[in-house]
Amino acid sequence: MANLASTYRNQGRWAEAEELQATELEICSRVLGQEHPDTLTSMNNLAFIWKGNGRDIDALELMKQCAEARAKILGANHPYTLFSSTTLLEWHTGIGN
Repeated sequence: MANLASTYRNQGRWAEAEELQATELEICSRVLGQEHPDTLTSMNNLAFIWKGNGRDIDALELMKQCAEARAKILGANHPYTLFSSTTLLEWHTGIGN
């Protein structure tokens, strides 16, 4: 499901990508739990879709939640945490906040 959402994102099919990724995030949260690494990856992916679709503020907030959860669960120096934190900083700077 996440792979198809990613394909849609890469094709610029934002509405389809968002719908599929949001569904995948909901399923991961329900089945695996909100703090499971796969759920956090799904959250990260949805933030990128929102960003690509012009939902900058929503994307920024979701990426913030993702970075904070990854730091808590995976540790501050884990590559996934660093990726989300760096992305958050780049987006935050780009939006001008």
